[in-house]
Amino acid sequence: MKIVISEPATRKAYQLEIDNTKSAALIGKKISEDFSGDLIGLNGYTLKITGGSDNGGFPMRPEIPGSARRAFLLKGVPGFHPRIKGQQKRRFVCGNMVSQSIAQVNVKVTKAGEKKLEEIIPKTEKKEEAPKK
Repeated sequence: MKIVISEPATRKAYQLEIDNTKSAALIGKKISEDFSGDLIGLNGYTLKITGGSDNGGFPMRPEIPGSARRAFLLKGVPGFHPRIKGQQKRRFVCGNMVSQSIAQVNVKVTKAGEKKLEEIIPKTEKKEEAPKK
């Protein structure tokens, strides 16, 4: 499972990949719920779940209970970007609960720890692509 951590103070985002043992601690938590960063290896941090997406790329919606994927009539984001004022469309989205099928969870920092996130999370190097001919 991937965790995308947004830090409002520095306006930066960090991506952290966690294994199944750490992700099991997040299962059952809902959008807008706070949890301790100790569960995922961020000691002293308090994090709030803001959203996510499942393994098929469908976004989580805060107003849909449970963790199942359902067709829902949407008027706006996440899941649908209307092009005309008042436009609605039926789209598949996930519920507001984190489950095994969730591939990415978006969180934001509500209380920072002693160490900065830059020190805790290793920076990943971008791979350079070969020039196209």
